[in-house]
Amino acid sequence: MERDQQFLEQVVTALVDHPESVKINRTVDEMGVLLTLDVHAEDMGKIIGRSGNTAKAIRTLLRVVGMKNDARVNLKINEPEGGTRSMGSSDAPMDDTNESVDDNPDMPKSLDDALDDLKI
Repeated sequence: MERDQQFLEQVVTALVDHPESVKINRTVDEMGVLLTLDVHAEDMGKIIGRSGNTAKAIRTLLRVVGMKNDARVNLKINEPEGGTRSMGSSDAPMDDTNESVDDNPDMPKSLDDALDDLKI
């Protein structure tokens, strides 16, 4: 296991109530390292934090760890099964104007879209 993955695992397992459910997938391509995090649905709030601050801090620390190893490290946090914050376009709920969530800017964004807006 690489240092960035070990670091993420230590931080996340220390934050969550269900450490046995933490899964981290590491992939490397021309863009750098991508760590994909899966946690128990009840632990999503602990990982994201208020206004995304915890996730932002974890991403910042991962980038520092990556710089030490000459790698660009990015973190993707997967929405758990049964999550309420994001849905694929095929099962996006319809409102009374028949617009899907993806077409309506007033509807909540997916977790990754919201974090991307934070420019972290």
